[in-house]
Amino acid sequence: MHRRMPPLNALRAFEAAGRNLSFTKAAEELFVTPAAVSQQVKMLEGYLGLQLMRRNGRGLELTDAGLECLPEVHAGFDRLSASMERLARRNAEDLLTVSLSPCLATLWLSSRLPRFQAAHPHIDVRLLAVINKYADGKYTSDIAIRYLPGPFPGCHVDPLMPEHVFPVCSPALLRNGPPLKTPADLRHHRLLHDEGMQPVPGFPDWQRWLEVAGVPDVEVLRGPRLSISSMVVQAAVRGEGVALARSVLVADEIAAQRLVPLFDVPYPEVFHYYLVTSASSANQKKTRIFREWILREAQDVWRAAALPAWA
Repeated sequence: MHRRMPPLNALRAFEAAGRNLSFTKAAEELFVTPAAVSQQVKMLEGYLGLQLMRRNGRGLELTDAGLECLPEVHAGFDRLSASMERLARRNAEDLLTVSLSPCLATLWLSSRLPRFQAAHPHIDVRLLAVINKYADGKYTSDIAIRYLPGPFPGCHVDPLMPEHVFPVCSPALLRNGPPLKTPADLRHHRLLHDEGMQPVPGFPDWQRWLEVAGVPDVEVLRGPRLSISSMVVQAAVRGEGVALARSVLVADEIAAQRLVPLFDVPYPEVFHYYLVTSASSANQKKTRIFREWILREAQDVWRAAALPAWA
């Protein structure tokens, strides 16, 4: 049903002026001029065909029509304000903010979120991509996925999943390129370098991995250098070279057979992903639901991707 309503600004001006019996005080509340308030009240009076207030020697006074109308308008604004506050609270209660690295969001979590949303449609998840892989102790999210063990003062921390590194390439490169039967065969291939991980102390690069593999004579300086891990993964999928992959970030690509793990060379576990829950949200139902779900998802990574046993 179409409702014939007076202009909202005119109602606000009348409510403020009638409550204060002053155009000046109403103008201060509404951040406009007294003349603008007076004009809006006159507009409302013209719309209704009734005089709502008049000037007297002391300022303003309400007419009989104004005295009848003001309580209803005031109550209407109170109900509208209360309704908007309820909606805002409900939005805050149903919105879960998860902060994590852009690469982990793109290559791992985003493909899994539809399953969470299907199971819990009342919870909206907001992904907050953070570039810095180090923990700074400051949280603007309900839950964070971090790559280092902390410290995380005042937060609940769960080990989420380990990170291993191993070479991968596309099936096409494995079929059509020079053989890749042993690590020594890498000397005949372009190596893809993940410079995005260089600031992390102790993270393996090609030189460290080849030392563990016992291959000292591969030229490790050749090959493109990419600043984001997801770019390295995509370059490997396109067959542009062999990447030293991070197990979590390539799990889905291996499961989809877009990448193939190479060589039976165990490399020590490098780092671990940690699920960090802020103290302010740890006991909230939405947080508990998401935490339980993502811990189960992390347990399924190796089984779903059929990652090699040495990863």
